[in-house]
Amino acid sequence: MRSKVTVVGAGNVGATAAQRIFDRGYADVVLVDIVEGLPQGKALDIQESGPVLGSDATIVGTNGYEETAGSDIVVITSGIARRPGMSRDDLLLTNMRIVSSVVSEVAEHSPDCVILPVTNPLDAMAQRAYQVSGFPKSRVVGMAGILDTGRFRTFLAEELSVSVNSIEAYVLGGHGDTMVPVVGSTTVGGIPVANLIAADRLEEIVQRTRDGGAEIVNYLKTGSAYYAPSASIVQMVEAILFDKNEILPCTALLQGEYGINDLFVGVPVKLGNGGVVEVVEFDLNDDEMAALKHSADAVQELVEVMASNES
Repeated sequence: MRSKVTVVGAGNVGATAAQRIFDRGYADVVLVDIVEGLPQGKALDIQESGPVLGSDATIVGTNGYEETAGSDIVVITSGIARRPGMSRDDLLLTNMRIVSSVVSEVAEHSPDCVILPVTNPLDAMAQRAYQVSGFPKSRVVGMAGILDTGRFRTFLAEELSVSVNSIEAYVLGGHGDTMVPVVGSTTVGGIPVANLIAADRLEEIVQRTRDGGAEIVNYLKTGSAYYAPSASIVQMVEAILFDKNEILPCTALLQGEYGINDLFVGVPVKLGNGGVVEVVEFDLNDDEMAALKHSADAVQELVEVMASNES
């Protein structure tokens, strides 16, 4: 029996994630959106690719949540996207209300699922999903660090003309301007990256990683990234469904780890059956720890803004 994955939001990120999951054939997919006809049309188009790709999975589009009942994983991508000149934080209150509504429906129809928030600002939306759902902390885990780490590895591989598979790296912290590429633990074929790239050039690559989403937004003008985000979603989905116990940078609730309490922040987690199996604590140097706490403070500010604007 195939697993069941729901993707809420049939925009570029959600529809592409749904397509990638369907293509692999291990899960039936439900694509949800409030726009009448949009999820139905995209789902039908994806379904008709099944014979070509050899996928016997099913995918249905809907404007409601009845079809999502009993989902193993629910990915939440719904919300307004960034436009040029907007920060992820500019989306806060509008997306808070959207995510709150979605999570209420999800918790009712799939009370045993794992929720994967993707909507920006990611860390704050994960916090909101946790509060509204009432789920245990293990079953709410946000997608951000995999994407940010993917960008970091891409830029390093380009700089050194090596395979991306030779780059071992993690990006921690909030999914925004305060994210923390952990340079001290980054290696290329086992060699510390600081031994291969001059410090000033390395800092430029770190900054490009922080600006990675904005760079794409500025190119597209009317949209934001979706190919790399959707691939990152699928890596998390597979780690959970196949109980891989894979260590991945994700947004998880910290309760004392890294000296941070009761806040969703990007950290390495062991991801497997049921969501977060455990938070993995890396040894960070003083600068990296300070940067992570600074990033957590930025997330805390957003959480406080949400709390003061609850209706």
